[in-house]
This record gives sequence, C-alpha cells and structure tokens, in this order.
Amino acid sequence: MCAVTAPTLKRSLGMWAIVGLGLGYMAPVTVFDTFGIVSEETDGVVPLAYLVGLVVLLFTAVSYGAMVRAFPAAGSAYTYTREAIHPALGFLVGWASLLDYLLLPVVNAVIIRLYMEQFFPEVPGAVWVVGVAALLIGLNVVSVKATSRVNGVLLIAALAGIAAFLVLAGLQISKGMGTGTLFSLQPIWHDGVQLSAVLAGTTIVAFSFIGFDAVTMYAEEAKHPNAVPRAVMLTVLIGGAIFFAGAWFAQSAFPTLDAFEYTDDTLPELALFVGGQAFQLLFVAVAFAAAVASGLSSHASVSRLLYVMGRNGVLAPKRWFGSVSPRFRTPVFTTVLAGLVVLLAITPTLDLISSVINFGALIAFTFVNLAVIAHYAIRLGRRRTPADIVRFIVLPILGAAGTGLLWVHLSADAMILGTVWTAVGLVILFAVTRGFRRPVAELGIDEADATDGPDADEASEPEVPTVPTR
Repeated sequence: MCAVTAPTLKRSLGMWAIVGLGLGYMAPVTVFDTFGIVSEETDGVVPLAYLVGLVVLLFTAVSYGAMVRAFPAAGSAYTYTREAIHPALGFLVGWASLLDYLLLPVVNAVIIRLYMEQFFPEVPGAVWVVGVAALLIGLNVVSVKATSRVNGVLLIAALAGIAAFLVLAGLQISKGMGTGTLFSLQPIWHDGVQLSAVLAGTTIVAFSFIGFDAVTMYAEEAKHPNAVPRAVMLTVLIGGAIFFAGAWFAQSAFPTLDAFEYTDDTLPELALFVGGQAFQLLFVAVAFAAAVASGLSSHASVSRLLYVMGRNGVLAPKRWFGSVSPRFRTPVFTTVLAGLVVLLAITPTLDLISSVINFGALIAFTFVNLAVIAHYAIRLGRRRTPADIVRFIVLPILGAAGTGLLWVHLSADAMILGTVWTAVGLVILFAVTRGFRRPVAELGIDEADATDGPDADEASEPEVPTVPTR
C-alpha cells in the first residue's frame, strides 16, 4: 500500500512574480506618506536618508541571498538563524520578526480605514477593517498565485501614480517651484545637516524597505531555487531607486515644510500642490491600491512564518499551525489567524502600531548577516581565499554593523514595546523547552540537500510531491 504524501506548498511563482510581491509589500508610495516626518527629522534631506538606507540594506540583501541558497525553505531570518547558529536563538529572532510581520498587515488596514473614514464618515471604521481582513484571508487561502496576480495589478497602478507624480513635480520645479532645478545638491546636503539626524531619519525610512526580506518566505513556492536570491537583490534595488527618485522630486519641490498643514501624512497635500484636486483624488486612490497590495503580500508572508514555526513544533498545536490544505496547498489555519490579527486595526492609531515594527525587522536583518558568517565562514570553512573573506566575513560584518547602528537609533517607545514582546517570546521558549531542558524542534531539512552557497547557480528544481486530489 502506497503511503500518502503530506501536502506541500505549491511551486507556482517565477522570479518576477516574487519581485512583484516584494515591491507590493514595500508599498512604494510610502515615500510620500512619510515625507513630512522624515524631512523634519533630517532637516530637509530625505533622499540622503533613503540612500543611506539602501546602502546599508544592500549588504543585508546579499546575506539573504546567500542564506536562501543554503536553506531553501520558508521561514526567512528564523530559519537561517536556527540552522546556522542555534535553534533557540532562531526562535527568538523569528519571534522578533513575527512582531513586524504581524503588524504590517495591520498598518495597511489602518491606512485603508483612515482613507475610507474621510470619504464615508458615517460608516463605522470597523466595517472597513473587517472587509479588509476578509479580502486578505480569501485571496491568500485560495492560492499564492491569485495573491500574486492581484498584487501585480495593484502594484502597476501604484507605479503609474508615482510616475505621474514625478512628471508633474518635474514640471512645477521647472517653473520655479522649490529649488527651481532637479540638478541641485540641496536635497541631499546643505548647511545644518547633521549625521545623527540623517541616521534617525534612516531608521524611519528603513520601515519602507521591509518587504525585500519577506520574499524569502516564498522559497518553497518558487519555480526554481535561484529565483529567490535574485528576487531579493532586485527588490532592494528597484524599491530603493523608486524611493530615492520620489524623495528627490518631492524634496526638490518642497525644500521646507512651510506649505503643509499636515506633516504626519503629506501624500494628499503633495499631490494637491503638484497636480491640483483631480490628481489629488487619483493619487489617494493609488495609495489605497498600494495599501491593499502591501496588505496582501505581508499577510501572505506572516502566514508562512507562522506555518514554518508550527511545522517545527514551536507553535502548538502542530496539526493546526503546521498544516497545509490538500485542496488549496496553502497554510489555511495560519492565514485565517493572521487575518484575525488584522482586526486590531479597528481602534489603534497608525503611530502606535508602526513605532515597533522596525524593532523586529532590524533584529532579523542583523542576525541574518551573522548567520552568513556562522554558516559559510565557520561551519563550511569558506575563509581561505580573499573572495571568501569578502563575501562571507567582510560584507556580513558591514551589514550587521549597519543594521545594528540603525537599531540603536530607534525611538524609546519602539524599544520598550519591542523588549516586552521579546520577553514574552522568552517565556514561550522556556515553556516549549520545559525550562531549556529540551531542544527546540528541528526544521526537517537536510543540509546536504541544500545548496552550499552563491556558487550553486545551477541547482536543480526540487521535485514537488504528488498531492491527493479531492
């Protein structure tokens, strides 16, 4: 009698589909939402903050690419830390990452709720939040391919809106608005700019980059294992270019914030000043679409992180958290659970939720860099040649130093709430390991079956087990 093979995640995503999910997750229009906050923090050099963020996170993106080749499984920083360093530390890094993964869909639901409350003030905000949660659950349960297609349409709309803003802003600048030219260095440096202020601003814009790391969650759904490492780098580079361009045009048009009434979210007024009321309505609609796209992508990612942690036995019961639907080949339970968390968006403010997201993200980034050193330089001994030293020691150290530097510049609220969340994770770990007397459950991947590093560009596509049909 033939044994029934357990259902697995379906390999249905190509490289550009994964890049699209990553960019959708990043929500490129965020650069205009946070422009006022970052401009005030940096004294008017928003593009410089994004440039510093891009450089810092490029080192980390290289590390993510190396680790996803070594361990081509869903789980991201959690998987890499537990496999390369220690399972218990992996759990804590995964727990910290879970904070930003869980809250990102909530942030997008809050943004959508705020937009809709302005247009339909008589409708309770809870109605919109419940609708968003139902949409995210429905699409992500059916298939990640459906999520990818919807995300692609919404992402195209967002990119078209950004392109329109750049054209309109460029026309206004050529007519004398702001600096009067796009070729002035004022948006990235002028008298009075301080490095500490730029780093504080970079800490804020690092929130915008969250998403490039999330594409590693689709490692078990990529058509080819090489698709994910390439998608990581492309997501960072393309997203960073969009952020920098948007910030450059906005800063050139508005060197100061004197014209703005609301600096907490400058997107509507930016659109009004460069294109009038008609463009303002269009751009707000684009921002709405971007929030939905980011919500879809971030919801898909957190459901897979919960699934992997459940599959490993660190979230119980395993038969719920670690299960995949035989029909849809998606983690239905964790998808629904993540959707229920979105209901938290009914009452909190955007500031309260978003202030702690970077805490978990920067911890995850730092430990992925350290995992590269632990796995490649120490475990595999790849430190013999100058190229090995650069790829597996120097670059990860620079990445860890950069993300660590941003982490220490987080706000006090983020540090306090993040520390409380980490303490809860320690309690759970203590309970799961029965007072640290039992080891954390193993992942179930054979390292011999994984590729050994960035040189393995010709790795074969893993076979997808046969799934019984219903």
